[in-house]
Order: sequence, then C-alpha cells, then structure tokens
Amino acid sequence: MISTAANLSVKNCVPCEGGMPALEESEIQRLLRELDGWELSGQEIAKAFRFHDYYETMAFVNAIAWLAHRENHHPDLEVSYRQCRVRYSTHAIGGLSENDFICAAKADQLVAR
Repeated sequence: MISTAANLSVKNCVPCEGGMPALEESEIQRLLRELDGWELSGQEIAKAFRFHDYYETMAFVNAIAWLAHRENHHPDLEVSYRQCRVRYSTHAIGGLSENDFICAAKADQLVAR
C-alpha cells in the first residue's frame, strides 16, 4: 500500500528498538513527497512553522508536546517569537523511521485550515 500524508496522519507510531534498520533513501524521498514543506537535513526531517504572534507559536508548541506524548515520539523544537522549527529523527536507530513521517503529517494537521 502506498502511503499518503492522509494515510500517515491516521497511523500511530510503533516502538523502535536499536538494531532495526533506518529507512532507505528511496523510501525517505517517497515519504517526503507526501509531506508539505518538510526537508531532509542529515538524518532528520525538519520544517519551520510560522505564526502570527507568540501566543499562536506557544499554542502550537503545546499541541506538539501533546502529540509527542500521545505517540511516544518526541521531536526537537527550536522556538522563537513567531516560529517553531520541528525536527524529527529516530535516535534509537540512528536515522529515520516511518514514525518520523507519521508525526510530521500529524504536525501539519495541527495547523491545517
């Protein structure tokens, strides 16, 4: 089955253990095409979300924290007044897993209008 951002956003993360293989480059590129504005940066995917003001930025940060808790998959966040940069990778396997793309799709849904 071919994943799409819609399919990714309804999936849930599964625990990743060391020793599991990271995604192959071809699979990473295929999954990246399903997301809006996410970029590959080394062994992670990242996107900067921009907001009207600090309040909106912090509301997004809190929503991302809730999502991370629910999925048990935690991003690195860089927060400033009107922006939050979100970075996902699966540290346990030293690369990217489908979990990273699931959470990225769900993060995008938080700001979908």
